[in-house]
Amino acid sequence: MTPPSSETIGFVGLGLMGHGMAKNIVEKGFRLIVRAHRNRKPLEDLVQRGAREARDLTDLARRSSIVFLCVTGSREVEQVVAGLEPGLQAGAIVVDCSTSDPNSTLALAQRLAAKGVAYADAPLSRTPKEAWEGTLDTMVGADDAVFARLRPVLETWAGKIVHIGAVGDGHKMKLINNFISLGYAALYSEALTLAAKVGISPERFDKVIDGGRMDCSFYQTFRRWSLTGDAEAHKFTIANAYKDLRYLGAMADAAGVVDTVGAAVKNAYAVAAAAGGGDHFVPMLATYIERANGVSSERWGQLPQTGQSK
Repeated sequence: MTPPSSETIGFVGLGLMGHGMAKNIVEKGFRLIVRAHRNRKPLEDLVQRGAREARDLTDLARRSSIVFLCVTGSREVEQVVAGLEPGLQAGAIVVDCSTSDPNSTLALAQRLAAKGVAYADAPLSRTPKEAWEGTLDTMVGADDAVFARLRPVLETWAGKIVHIGAVGDGHKMKLINNFISLGYAALYSEALTLAAKVGISPERFDKVIDGGRMDCSFYQTFRRWSLTGDAEAHKFTIANAYKDLRYLGAMADAAGVVDTVGAAVKNAYAVAAAAGGGDHFVPMLATYIERANGVSSERWGQLPQTGQSK
């Protein structure tokens, strides 16, 4: 294995999470190769910090010993890997930090293994704030040797690193983790709607939940939209949530699990997505659930225009 100090890191996906992750990689001493997609501002920021720009995906792969991907989901990951493949060298590692379908992850791992390229999944937990601070959580699916090689790079942007198991296990655990967090959001949203229907305001609701046994760090960011109209506190879109819950359903089906609660949570996000809320952030689910139940809320008029929450 190549010593960590000599690794060159490629990074694809400089969005809300990826920009902060890549910033920490280059600032903490690793050579970094990046490529812009549509928005060049993150790339230009990283170049100013010492990163180099690749001409295209094949060029990025050719110049990198480890390539991190942080894109939307499996469809995008598959497209990126296809672009990387001509440039990938035997001994390289591709690491998918997206929330992806484990079946796709395993298929890509098998395909790249035939070329002598290792594959790992290291999906993320927490928010762009922690990405920028270098304190994300990650759950890693990789064999022991690959994990040992990746760890020094992961430590540049993650505060909690769990080697959860073999390739694909990171994405399996991530879907379960997101099921819990997005389930909280669906539960809080319906509870807030019911409270409003029976005459209890979000402020009075919060006085009971805040600091009580039903409180958690997720609620602390989730509540800020309903209480103050803070649209930036929890930057994860309803469209991404809905996608993750569809992946969860597929995983449950393959495992033969009756996912009664999972299906109900998925359908809460389907309601918001069908109403045009895909680009809005998860805390705004509460406003869509209120609207579906005929609750008049000042927040409806405060929803950002479509596209502004990306």
